[in-house]
Amino acid sequence: MAYWLFKSEPSAFSFADLEAGPTEWSGVRNYQARNYMMAMQTWDLGYFYHSRTEPIGIVGIVMIVRSAYPDYTALDPTSQYHDPRATPQKPIWQMVDIAFKMAFSQVVTLGRLRVTPGLEGMALLQKGSRLSVQPVTSGEWEIIHRLATALP
Repeated sequence: MAYWLFKSEPSAFSFADLEAGPTEWSGVRNYQARNYMMAMQTWDLGYFYHSRTEPIGIVGIVMIVRSAYPDYTALDPTSQYHDPRATPQKPIWQMVDIAFKMAFSQVVTLGRLRVTPGLEGMALLQKGSRLSVQPVTSGEWEIIHRLATALP
């Protein structure tokens, strides 16, 4: 099993929105993030991270319920994610489906992550890290899970 982190601004798509049912993680237009999604397998787990809100941080856990497949929004000229280079034969962009697994009782804040030993190398905490999809090591996963369950 692999572990991941999905970032979203709550004003665009929130963790609460995900509670309504599985969703397509579409519209990703970064090659590295696309490659991460192509590596995802059904049943992999991910943290859901709210950015551009207060407090910023990890709010819960998601599960990959469908592995990578072509992102149809790239083919739709009316979509904000349309890419004229994409074709049905060469779709370029991929997406996965994720589902709500569990919410944390409190946010594991970005500030808390930054000062926690063992997370220094986490992709999320690296300068310039802006990807909406990132890998999380098993060690990082365990540390964050302990932080989340230890919160009052």
